[in-house]
This record gives sequence, C-alpha cells and structure tokens, in this order.
Amino acid sequence: MFPSIRILLPVLLLLPWPAISQDAHPVSGRRIAPVMGIGGADWLVRNERVAEEHPDEALDLIGIAKGSSVGDVGAGVGYYSIKLAARVGPEGKVYANDIQSGMLDRLRKNLAAQHVANVVPVLGVEDDPRLPKEQLDLVLLVDVYHEFSKPVAMIDRIRESLKPGGRLVLLEYREEDPVVPIRPEHKMSLKTVRREIEPQGFTFQKSIEKLPWQHVIIFTK
Repeated sequence: MFPSIRILLPVLLLLPWPAISQDAHPVSGRRIAPVMGIGGADWLVRNERVAEEHPDEALDLIGIAKGSSVGDVGAGVGYYSIKLAARVGPEGKVYANDIQSGMLDRLRKNLAAQHVANVVPVLGVEDDPRLPKEQLDLVLLVDVYHEFSKPVAMIDRIRESLKPGGRLVLLEYREEDPVVPIRPEHKMSLKTVRREIEPQGFTFQKSIEKLPWQHVIIFTK
C-alpha cells in the first residue's frame, strides 16, 4: 500500500466540495465529480505525489517541445505549470488556468518564489477556460476533466484554443484498476474518455499506461 493513502483518502472523502457540478455527462451518463476547493490545495503539492503519479515521467511521455505554448487547465497552485515552464523554456509560454481565484493567488506566490516568468495565470469560468484562440500547441488536463461541470462547452473552447494539429492530453486516474485508491467519481476509463472527447472534433492518438495510477490519453485537434 502507498504510504500516503492515510492522507489521501481522508482528503478525498472528507474535503468540503463546492457545489458547482452538474449531475452527469450528456453523452456517456458519467457522474461528474465536484471540484476540489482551495481547502485541498496542500494535497496538490504533497511530497507523495512524486511516488504516486511520477509527474516528470508523465511529461517525458507526453513530450513538451522547447518554445511551445501550453495550456494547463485546472492548474490549481501551479504544480504542473512550473514543470511545464521549465520544459518550454524562456521562448515558450504556459497559460495556467483555474476557475478559483484563490488557487491562482497561491499559484502567483509560487511563481514569484521560484522566479518563474513564463507562466500566465488565467481565471476561467465553468464553460470557458479563456485561453487564447488557436495559439496553443498543447492543452494539458491533469486529473481535472472529470470535474468539469460543463464538459461539452469546456472541450469546445479548448479545441478553439489549439492550433491545427494541436494536442489535448488528459491524465486521469484509471477506473479500470480497483487498486487505485481514489473515489469512483474521480476515476475514468479510457473507453469513457474516448466516447466523450472524440465527437467534439478530436482524434484519438494513443493511451500510455506506464504511470502507477493514471492513464495518459492523447488526442489531436
């Protein structure tokens, strides 16, 4: 058993969630999970995340080009945004989106503390991440798509933000694996992800199953 499960499960089971979700996805009928509030921010930067999720390996598997423009949707306090910033380099840019201003306040403090200058915080809304149109090479959704309260509208807007041939990449906890210690509404199967995403103007490229707990699911516009 992973050493952090004693911390992980109480957070996911007991954390007070804001009531900003709808009941189900209109295509698959999947139950939409509530959004993690600012009270869960510390869990996003827990030390155990490296062992549980292998974030640097995940980015290696995705492939982040120097000089590229990347959207980190549901960025929270910037755990992945800062890693992305280092990979795209000073000629690249990361748009770190969240719908909670409190998360972005924490993100800005983290950027300042680590002297990161190529991340742009973006306050979005439930149906629009407010990313620049047709300017992004990649949009990354890390354990967040399952929480979109208006998933169809969000994916439409994300598609509009991507350049032709741009990639949409989802990291989602594997529903197919009962050993993954995450509440069911915070897990997704590859079948469900494809069923929901492909009709919205995306082509499935591949799913990479090398991480301990998560799918890496790659689509192109």
